[in-house]
Amino acid sequence: MSTETDVATTASQNGREAFGARLGLSGAQVGRPGAVVLRDLDVEAAPGEILTVVGPSGCGKSTLLRTLAGLLPTLAGRAAQDGQPIEGPGADRALVFQEDALLPWRTARANVELPLAIRGLGRAERRARAREWLERVGLTGLERQLPHRMSGGQRQRVQLARALAGQPRAVLMDEPFGALDAQTRSGMQQLLVEVLYGTGATVVFVTHDVDEALFLGDRVALLGEGGLTGVRPVPRPRDRGARDDPATVALRRDILDSLGPRTP
Repeated sequence: MSTETDVATTASQNGREAFGARLGLSGAQVGRPGAVVLRDLDVEAAPGEILTVVGPSGCGKSTLLRTLAGLLPTLAGRAAQDGQPIEGPGADRALVFQEDALLPWRTARANVELPLAIRGLGRAERRARAREWLERVGLTGLERQLPHRMSGGQRQRVQLARALAGQPRAVLMDEPFGALDAQTRSGMQQLLVEVLYGTGATVVFVTHDVDEALFLGDRVALLGEGGLTGVRPVPRPRDRGARDDPATVALRRDILDSLGPRTP
């Protein structure tokens, strides 16, 4: 069975339909003029897949993500969604960053409603969607709370609700849980899996945490200095206890070795 077929099978088994976008880079150089960060990139996220991207600090993970988002053009090669060139940001590609970027004067509900208002949805529909997604991320009763009165984890839940309320076909996430404490981060990882289940959205998730990449990802893309060093399928089922499974242990060791020397 081919890797692409494996991914499609995994997405189907996870209840994720083919609603998601197919995102890819082909022969791509990314970065800025005169400052190429990654070269000869050939990588694709299949519809409904969670593709995690890991690599050492400064290797270009965020640059890759911003290229797929349409915020940076390729310097050579091609970035595409469903076979069509990505030429700028699109409403069906949502972005989630480490900094929640919530507007401090707007309530949780109003923050979730904002992109829906920009898209022209009526007030009743905006409120219904915001209420639904705040409930799905566990924030029922906090709809009127301002961001400064919420914890870091709660603010990230609002950001996740805001991203998903617009029913995007792809969600691009740049180390969204990196600033959270270990317990909150673990909870957010589990929440992400639960709320994505059944949405069909394709996810590209950048992280420097190998265990996070293995828990969340259907596949892990490995970046090294200057380019892609490999893409590895992740053993399933997705379970915290699988960390000690021999196949997962071997994959974790393989990924850490690919990332370069480690301090003993």
